[in-house]
Amino acid sequence: MRCPHCNHPEDHVIDSRPVETGNFIRRRRECLSCEKRFTTYERLEAMPFVVLKSDNRREPFNREKLREGVLRACKKRDISAAQIERLVTEVEASIQENYVMEVPSRAVGSLALSKLRELDPVAYIRFASVYKQFADIESFLGELRELKEGLQKNSSPTNSSTNGNGGPHKENHG
Repeated sequence: MRCPHCNHPEDHVIDSRPVETGNFIRRRRECLSCEKRFTTYERLEAMPFVVLKSDNRREPFNREKLREGVLRACKKRDISAAQIERLVTEVEASIQENYVMEVPSRAVGSLALSKLRELDPVAYIRFASVYKQFADIESFLGELRELKEGLQKNSSPTNSSTNGNGGPHKENHG
């Protein structure tokens, strides 16, 4: 591993530990030349997957392509790079657990959508608008309504029963 600061080829590992999902190992290193510290991540290289596209084309699974799509959906949202990386890792792990060699592109998109739905509703809608290719405004509005209903079901009773001033919550249906 070359030092990112001075490009020296030798370092020593100070600390190693598995990352949350267990698919990565985080290593804290110190350069033997400049003595600056840096972090590396090691990931087990899994058998490559082929993504079956909706037009029956096949292409290799591209983790970067998934990350870029998620990044676009999360643009200008309060979502950290670590959260995005975790989401992409969870989608990839789910593919590895549930598919052998080939995964439909719809499954990749659905997995990413379900993770985004938990993370941020605006990022979810952004990703869904590209992934689901809504035919018209009614399809898009239907997705928004479904998301809103899901969010309301998941909100706590104390948050949904008052308006923050101690009074009853009133919805605007107009």
